[in-house]
Amino acid sequence: FEQRGGNSWFTDGAIRFAHQGLADVRTVIPEMTDDEAARIDLPPYPAADFQAELMEMSSGRANRELAMLLASDSLGTMRWLRDQSVRFAMLYDNQAFDRAGRHHFWGGLSVKSIGRGIGLVEALFARAEALGVTVAYGCRATAMSRSGSGWRVEVESQLEGSRSIRGGAVILACGGFEANGELRREHLGPTWEDALVRGTEYNRGDGLMMAPTVGGIRAGCWSGCHAIATDAAAPDFGDRQVPGDIYKKHSYPLGIVVNRKGRRFLDEGADFRNYTYAKYGKAILEQPGGLAYQLFDQQVVHLLREEYRRPEATSVIADSIEALATGIGVDPTSLTATVSAYNAAVEDGAFNPERKDGKSTVGVSPPKSNWALRFDQPPFLAYPVRCAITFTFGGVAVDSSGRLLDGDGRPIPGVYAAGEMVGGLFFDNYPGGAGLISGATFGRRSGEHAGQWVR
Repeated sequence: FEQRGGNSWFTDGAIRFAHQGLADVRTVIPEMTDDEAARIDLPPYPAADFQAELMEMSSGRANRELAMLLASDSLGTMRWLRDQSVRFAMLYDNQAFDRAGRHHFWGGLSVKSIGRGIGLVEALFARAEALGVTVAYGCRATAMSRSGSGWRVEVESQLEGSRSIRGGAVILACGGFEANGELRREHLGPTWEDALVRGTEYNRGDGLMMAPTVGGIRAGCWSGCHAIATDAAAPDFGDRQVPGDIYKKHSYPLGIVVNRKGRRFLDEGADFRNYTYAKYGKAILEQPGGLAYQLFDQQVVHLLREEYRRPEATSVIADSIEALATGIGVDPTSLTATVSAYNAAVEDGAFNPERKDGKSTVGVSPPKSNWALRFDQPPFLAYPVRCAITFTFGGVAVDSSGRLLDGDGRPIPGVYAAGEMVGGLFFDNYPGGAGLISGATFGRRSGEHAGQWVR
C-alpha cells in the first residue's frame, strides 16, 4: 500500500494537453476567477501542434495514428480526469514568467495536478475505491495465459504466496524497465546500468516480458528513454519522503554546462527546456565519470527554478572562475579557457527568456542557440549533476483502443496496455508533460474498451 502510485507518484504533476486558449483551460480549472484569468497570457496550443511536436521530436518515427489520437483526445481526457475528482492549477512556478503583473506562459505546458503526482494518484485511487474497485497490494504478476474465453494471471503475493487471478480482460500497465539494471544494460547500453532512477524501484519490465508470451510484439524505441539532469547527490531511486522530484535541475538554458574536463558538450539553448531536458540526461551520462556541472552567474540567479534553492541542492559558489573550478574539482586553466571562448562568441542583443530569443553564440562549438549571456557577473554558482532515468520508450504495439497487436497486426482479444507500456509515441526525445497525458488517455481508452469487451 505504501508503495502504490508507480512513477506518477513521483512527478511534479505537469500535464500537457491541446487547447485553443484560456477558455478551454478554464473548463479544466473552473475555480479560476475572472481576476486571475485577466492576468494570464496563454497562447493557444492546438492539437495539430501537439501532434507535430510528437512527430518532429521522434524524427518522424512516432506512430502517426497514436500521436494524432493522443493530441486530439488530450483535452477530453483532462475533463474526464476532472470528473474523476482530480484537481488542477496553473503551472505558474515553472512555466510562466512574471512581467508587469502578468503571467506569460511558454512551451505548450501550463497546467499541473494539485498536490503534484501524489495528489493525482491519490485522487484516482479514492475514486476507484468509491466505485468498488478491489486493489490487491503486495502482488507481483509473473505470467499470464488463456483461460477459456478469458485470461489467467499468475501472481506472487506477499501474504498468500502463489495464486491465480482470472478475468475476461487484462490491462498491462506495469511501466517500463527503467528500474531494471540488466535490461537497461541490454537495451540502452552498458553505461546505463549505473544510472540513477527518478521514480519507483518496481518498474522492472515485468509486463513487457509477459506480453510476448501471449502473442504481443514490441514497438517503439527500445534503445531510448527519458533521462534528465539530476543533483549529483540524489538517491538511487525516487525519495518517497518528499513530494515530487526535488533533485531535478532544469534551468540549464540560462547558463552553461561543462564536464569534468571543464568543456562544454551540448547546446544549452537549443530549445525550451520542455523539448530538450529528456535527452540531455543521456548526454551527461556519456561524459567522463557521468558527471557534469551547470554554471550560472548573477544575471540569471533570480530566474532559477525552485529546486535550485532547496536545502537539498548541492552547489558551489565562488567569486572567480578559477575558484569555481577548484571548488568543483575541474582544472582551472581548462574552465577559464572554455568560459573565455564562450564569452567571446556571445552575440550582442536582447535577452528574453519568455521566447526563443535567437541571442546566440558564433564561432564556438557546441553553439548556444538562444539565451546566450556572457558568463561574467560574479559570484558564480555551480551545480553538479548526473543522469537520472525517468522511463523507457520501448513498449508493445497497440491499436487505438489500447489492444495488444500480434505479429500480423491483429488485436489480441481481451489484452490491453496503458502508460509507459504503450510503444510508438516517443523516440529519443519527448515534450515535457506528455507522459502523464499519454498514460491517462490510453488508460481511459483501454479501460473503456475492456469494460465493453467483458460485457
